[in-house]
Amino acid sequence: MRVMSPSLPPCRPSRIGLLVRLASAALVLAPPAFAQTNAPAKAEKTLETVRVTADGVPQEIDAKTSYQAVTSTIGKGKQALRDIPQSVTVITEKLIDDRSLDTLKDTLHLTSGVTFLAAEGGEEDIRLRGFSLQQTGDIFVDGMRDPAIYERDTFNYDRLEVLRGSASMLFGRGSTGGVVNQVSKQAYMLDQNEVDATYGTGNYLRVESDLNLVTGAASAVRLTGMKTQADNNGAGASIDKEGLAANFRHGIGERDEYQFGLYYLKNRNGINYGLPWLTPEPGTTGGKLIDKDPSAYYGVDSDQANSDVTIGTLSHIHRFSGHSELKTSLRAGKYKRDQRASAVRFAAAASQPNKTAVFGNNISDSTVLTRGSNNKIMDHDNQVLQSDFSGRYTWFGLRHDVLTGVDLNHEARTTYGLLANAALNKPTTTLGDDDGTAGVDEGQRAVRRAAEFEATSGGAYFQDMLQLSEHWKLLGGLRWDYMDGRYTSFNTTSGAMTAERGRHDSLMSRRFGALYQPTSEMSFHFSYGSSFNTSGDTYQYDALGSNTDPEKSRNVELGAKLDWLSGNLSTRFAIFHSTKYNERNTDTESVNPTNYVLSGQRYTKGFETDIAGRITPNWDMFLSYTWIPVAKIKKGALTGSELVGARPGLIPKHQASLWTTYKLGADWRFGAGVTGRTKMYPAQVNAFQVAGYATYDAMIEYQVRRNLTLKLNGTNLSNELYADNVYRGHYVPGIGRSFALTASYKF
Repeated sequence: MRVMSPSLPPCRPSRIGLLVRLASAALVLAPPAFAQTNAPAKAEKTLETVRVTADGVPQEIDAKTSYQAVTSTIGKGKQALRDIPQSVTVITEKLIDDRSLDTLKDTLHLTSGVTFLAAEGGEEDIRLRGFSLQQTGDIFVDGMRDPAIYERDTFNYDRLEVLRGSASMLFGRGSTGGVVNQVSKQAYMLDQNEVDATYGTGNYLRVESDLNLVTGAASAVRLTGMKTQADNNGAGASIDKEGLAANFRHGIGERDEYQFGLYYLKNRNGINYGLPWLTPEPGTTGGKLIDKDPSAYYGVDSDQANSDVTIGTLSHIHRFSGHSELKTSLRAGKYKRDQRASAVRFAAAASQPNKTAVFGNNISDSTVLTRGSNNKIMDHDNQVLQSDFSGRYTWFGLRHDVLTGVDLNHEARTTYGLLANAALNKPTTTLGDDDGTAGVDEGQRAVRRAAEFEATSGGAYFQDMLQLSEHWKLLGGLRWDYMDGRYTSFNTTSGAMTAERGRHDSLMSRRFGALYQPTSEMSFHFSYGSSFNTSGDTYQYDALGSNTDPEKSRNVELGAKLDWLSGNLSTRFAIFHSTKYNERNTDTESVNPTNYVLSGQRYTKGFETDIAGRITPNWDMFLSYTWIPVAKIKKGALTGSELVGARPGLIPKHQASLWTTYKLGADWRFGAGVTGRTKMYPAQVNAFQVAGYATYDAMIEYQVRRNLTLKLNGTNLSNELYADNVYRGHYVPGIGRSFALTASYKF
């Protein structure tokens, strides 16, 4: 829906505003030339009244009604996607709602080139273009780091943005394969409310609310909430979570805008840590999945994936005359995690009914399974102060779009372990008993501090996009980063300190690009970007890593963004070559006695495309496809797992997601889609390959009345059994066949 808001009066700065602007100015000091434009002097007095028109719809409303996005905030400030010389995929709120998705992982399945490691639970290791999105560097909320220690929910998503390829110039450490940015819902100048209720397979029950209220001539508040429960999520885990987010904006569209946000998410979910790979028969390699329903669960009832997240954000935007603005944000977050899981494995041959090892030709419901103890218990606090300035200037007869800023981060994490003498002794089970077992005595779960990690990091960057001519643009950017970290480990029995290590790193990152835009519907680009990963990216230092410099990576890309059908359909194409060229080498024959040797190298080469938008007024479509024909470990193999010349794990050659809907008549809308990938190796193992898969989904929507809609979603209609998250020792199955009915009421 496209709307026009009433005229807004000019803003009169408050005393609080003056203080915030002073803080902003202290963070980014622009040179004198930055404060000069070619605009008349009177234009510098006040910002003109802002009118929201059909051509300037708030992006929050567009994201509710379209699969297509024309702008992004992933490049530090709102930019047209055609002006970003790098591949970006945007998943809008409309697409998330149509697919009935409630987690970050589910949403990332819509964008190709993304795979998931089955290792520690949570979302620590997501792969993009074959490279890991690190815990500390590659997942963001509104452009600020978000530690990957909890299961994220979509209830407060305006959209999800995926920037592909190296991007340390914008975001600092990390970002070898790319960056994921979760964009939060913001208040806007329109009274609009929606409540959704969903019931589905596994006694899935979810209630969401999205309430937006205009509170003044230039202010509004938005409240979103969620409560979800389920006996089984379709992949062997229960769900019990709730969340609340509030966003208040004052001075919307005026010279000075203030924003306060509060986010809370509580997870009390179960966890399916995974099942062991099955070897088909003696003398063959593993890789076969156990033929059981994906919702089967073999852990103990007390297994859990608990987390509590509280984030507060205060922001100020000062809009200068012309096309310049300064945004400063202060964020503080508290994260708690208590994960107790059971890695399921086949019991030894002596414990099996037939006293032989388990293979595909002798497995049965009587096969005995063991349960491991896989615990991650931690507290994490972080504080972020970030300021970004964007401006447009004319220097030496040429237009310059300048982007510059600084950020300062402080992170502290305490990790807890079970007492060294607290054995859990979980009972065994059988393959036929897939409903779990009574829980472990909580008294055996006593914990004590195991490690502490504290780091202060920051960076400063400058980027300039130069308009060389009517159709050509040139981009260049540099960033300097530093990180000072300290790690201390403790004995969980005595509490005594066992090791203390620290490290200081500083590094430059670069970004270059060229854009050729012959028309308003065409944009072609070439780009080069670098990135780096420090030894502290996993919130710890081992003995060798504390003496090892950061790894370095680069991404080279040639691509295009083309709009069709009067701009209603967008297509993106890219050819890329991503390389980590001085990877930490842990080969036992070449490693240095005191530090890792930065001699490893691996790379991927591939092609990507996205299609998003409206083909006809009634026909919408979204497609994401990635082809990576070449992926190789060139040198510096890990002895015993990844070999030089081999294709690394978690990189399928082909991966795609297609979704399309068609509106039939005034009241009915139908949707269908397919998601899948070809075979691939599991992480760090080249002995066998994980089979590919394809799942089919569908949707039927009926508009009962103007404000009431019913929607039925079917997921994995063929009940395909496939490995979604994979690791060398186990896999987590994808969600089996499931259905969900949603009633949406708008008022």
